[in-house]
Amino acid sequence: MGNDYPVPDMNDVELVEVLRALADPIRLDIVKVLADGEPHPKSATDWGFDVQKSTLAHHFKTLRESGITRTIVDGRTHAIQLRRVELDDRFPGLIAALTAG
Repeated sequence: MGNDYPVPDMNDVELVEVLRALADPIRLDIVKVLADGEPHPKSATDWGFDVQKSTLAHHFKTLRESGITRTIVDGRTHAIQLRRVELDDRFPGLIAALTAG
């Protein structure tokens, strides 16, 4: 994976930053979709949110910079993936609680 989209080391990820990032309803919805642990395409049409592409990109960037997600680059295709295993190790039960229901 290239350094185009760096993520913080999970040991440096703070719970307050994770919760701040997820306080936005769209970002929480994104994490609910990503909770399956699979990479999802970053193309705006796949998400169904009524926001500009730039707004969606900002949400993706906020999630990545807070340590919640990683960006996977495969040629010209970019996907976003929840750092589920790492987050579950660092904050047991958090993602399950946030994505329940």
